[in-house]
Amino acid sequence: MSIETVFSNAAVVLEDRLLPNSTVVVRDGVIAEISEGASRVGEDFGGDYLIPGLVELHTDHLESHYSPRPGVRWNKTAAIQAYDAQIVTSGITTVFDCLRMGSDEDGGFEHGEMRDMADAIQAAEKDDRLRAEHLIHLRCEVASENVLQHFEDFREDPHVRLVSLMDHSPGQRQFQTMEQYTLYYKTKRGLTDEQFARFVENRLALSSRYSSMHRDTLADICAARGITVASHDDATLAHVEEAKGHGVKLAEFPTSLDAADASHKAGMSVLMGAPNVVRGGSHSGNIAATDLAERGVLDVLSSDYIPLSLLHAPFVLADRYENISLPQALSMVTATPARTVSLDDRGRIALGLRADLVRVRRDPTQFQEKCNAVFRSELRQKEHAAGGVPVVRSVWRQGSRVA
Repeated sequence: MSIETVFSNAAVVLEDRLLPNSTVVVRDGVIAEISEGASRVGEDFGGDYLIPGLVELHTDHLESHYSPRPGVRWNKTAAIQAYDAQIVTSGITTVFDCLRMGSDEDGGFEHGEMRDMADAIQAAEKDDRLRAEHLIHLRCEVASENVLQHFEDFREDPHVRLVSLMDHSPGQRQFQTMEQYTLYYKTKRGLTDEQFARFVENRLALSSRYSSMHRDTLADICAARGITVASHDDATLAHVEEAKGHGVKLAEFPTSLDAADASHKAGMSVLMGAPNVVRGGSHSGNIAATDLAERGVLDVLSSDYIPLSLLHAPFVLADRYENISLPQALSMVTATPARTVSLDDRGRIALGLRADLVRVRRDPTQFQEKCNAVFRSELRQKEHAAGGVPVVRSVWRQGSRVA
């Protein structure tokens, strides 16, 4: 027998438009009907939004559950369940769990630890402990001498659908100036001048020796296996050209407007952090995601370290910019990330696609209309008011309610 669910009187957010007071019918886990006008049967949304389940490509938030304090390791299954609960109640139905490949002076994780984490995630899924669908994003520190050894543990894992090529060495990419690098590493780690000088010297030597070789090797493996490749912190046009040569489809966190423009023009999806949008700027002093949104070169948002920001940020963009509609903004966290990693069965409310859906409530009196010039001048203060933060009321994955 077919299992049918009817959602009525909803503000249905399609990829290209909003349908107020409309109806969606889900049958056997897929979207079967979309019609304008409210139905007399089914769950009455009372005008709440019905949006696609969010697709999260880059979050390292699992690490804070597994290692909540320096030197502390929490039970993996318990950490995964807590993380999954926060992900789903933020409206995320598909999440790429970031796992670190390659050791560095920060200590990081031992070889085999991330493989154990991936095994624990997959075991939790088999035991029906998790509510979101979990896939793997390997964050590969190409300047690390053992990154290929760590990657080898995942060479045949079908859950690996995204690999990012990173180099956090000083004087480039995320840390284009030594002032930024000093603040992040010397101050954070409490290093003396002599210790910091040795730290920088070692990082530069490792990057010079390994970075290019490891980029090429990893890109070749991903091409052979059909894994989406992401660049990371591109700062120059030369970085973008290098990314094009590696078949990159996702440009994560470009650190200059030139790199973002060139990446977008080359057909890459440009990803920035949703917290950057909500805060109004980068926590590390790089370009603001909103600058890219204004230029029309922001394609994908990632929650990075705050899961709920993935839902909050599109509403901030739609409120702030005349040229960005809510459907366009929500596509940055649904349709576009799904397409970028070839997940063509989700990310949109369309006939025949997976019924990954989220009911969202938001105070319409203060925020739903586009801001006029007077209101815009006060937006920075008002956008952080409680009324501006969307509330997840319910979440369905493949038609089954999970939150």
